Amino acid sequence: MNMNMNVTSLLRWLFWTLLVLFLAWDFTRSPPIDLRQEPPLIAAGSGQVVSGGHCSAAGE
Repeated sequence: MNMNMNVTSLLRWLFWTLLVLFLAWDFTRSPPIDLRQEPPLIAAGSGQVVSGGHCSAAGE
């Protein structure tokens, strides 16, 4: 039973280590997010073009 717990602990440690390393790699390699160019969340996946509602983008 002790061997099984060691394997489980090792796999758990390996998973979290790989996840943190992946997130760190992704954060360093991805361009910064431009929040002014993002569509509103309600339109996510709808395929529709955003048409207004962005008062911060009035100068465009």
